[in-house]
Amino acid sequence: MATKPAPVYGLIDCNSFYASCERVFRPDLAKVPIVVLSNNDGCVIARSYDAKPHVKMGEPYFQIRHRLEQLGIVAFSSNYALYGDLSERVMSLIESMVPAVEVYSIDEAFADLTGIVDATATGRQLRSRILQCSGIPVGVGIAHTKTLAKLANHTAKRLQTHTGGVVNLCGDHERDWVLRNTAVSEVWGIGRRMTVHLESMGIRTAMDLARADPWMLRKKFSVVIEKTARELAGTSCLALDEPDPPKQEICCSRMFGKRLTELAPIQEAVATYMMRASEKLRAQKSFCKKIRVSIRTGMFNPDEAKYARGVVVTLPYPTDDVRLLTKAAVDALGHVFQPGFKYSKAEVLLLDLRQPGEFSDDLFAVSQPADASKVMAVLDAINGRWGRGTLRAASVPRNPDWGMRREMMSQSYTTKVDQLWRVSCQ
Repeated sequence: MATKPAPVYGLIDCNSFYASCERVFRPDLAKVPIVVLSNNDGCVIARSYDAKPHVKMGEPYFQIRHRLEQLGIVAFSSNYALYGDLSERVMSLIESMVPAVEVYSIDEAFADLTGIVDATATGRQLRSRILQCSGIPVGVGIAHTKTLAKLANHTAKRLQTHTGGVVNLCGDHERDWVLRNTAVSEVWGIGRRMTVHLESMGIRTAMDLARADPWMLRKKFSVVIEKTARELAGTSCLALDEPDPPKQEICCSRMFGKRLTELAPIQEAVATYMMRASEKLRAQKSFCKKIRVSIRTGMFNPDEAKYARGVVVTLPYPTDDVRLLTKAAVDALGHVFQPGFKYSKAEVLLLDLRQPGEFSDDLFAVSQPADASKVMAVLDAINGRWGRGTLRAASVPRNPDWGMRREMMSQSYTTKVDQLWRVSCQ
């Protein structure tokens, strides 16, 4: 009887993803340090490799602005449409080359490489094709467990000059070398507090954790730490995840680009957020029976009056129709809005989500009209082909003055026709 081959996992992780996305259409920035800022250009959320020695994650932009200019570091506002589109391209490329993929985050995915004769060669092919077809550099870590694959990926990036961006830890010699030369704090899932506990027990390297008694770790800490130790020792405990089940709640919340004191612009914001939330609702093929709308002022300025309030609304029937959802949300806003405050944020929350047919209503209960479902299908098809916001509710403005501050945002190279990359021949 044939022996089942040991599982082999590959972790493909984009290098400094947000910063790499900004460089794809800006070759002049190939050797220029880059940082990317959070919503409203608040703080640093991403750094290119050459910017990391000079800038810490989370530093407020207004405090380091002049230092960045002195160091020649270029700052970008977050361009989520660009990042999302390039992420989709990277994941599609991975899916076309391997049997199974688990998309772990916007910039990394686990791939099933079990049974592939030369996994290292496949890793190099993945890296080369992704760079050629998307412009995004990646690192590839290969091992018999997901935790070791994560560690291999970390090593591939840390020693990129020597590894070429691909590290395979399926061999005992390579695995042991990496385990001995990696601090326990660098292991996937080991946070700062856990590092302190483990180091107090003499567990300072990944090898120490791999050799620790797993039952003792489970008793003293948790089953998660036990599985981590077993995975480092070569026993696979974490398989590729199945697709996530539909969410039970969907939220869309944003800070305004400036303080708002009038009801009308807040209604526009709520309509805009509901547009996005309803897209997520239809994407997972769910219906919504209740919504919650809330607004609040800034909570940290001692000179501003504080106010926060929300209201829950029950819809006449389960729906995914953005028109009905928007009307209900805008009407509800009138019950919580109070004049005299400077509002900084609004939120819409879709509640009581279920799949079609899961609502236990009586025989005479009203349900969503078939025509509404057809209209929503056309809406999503048009926006899916021509870009989000091509077709939208009349209450949703295209360029609101209350929108997020993104004064340094790059062009929408892949999602807007008028901002396509232009190449001139000289």
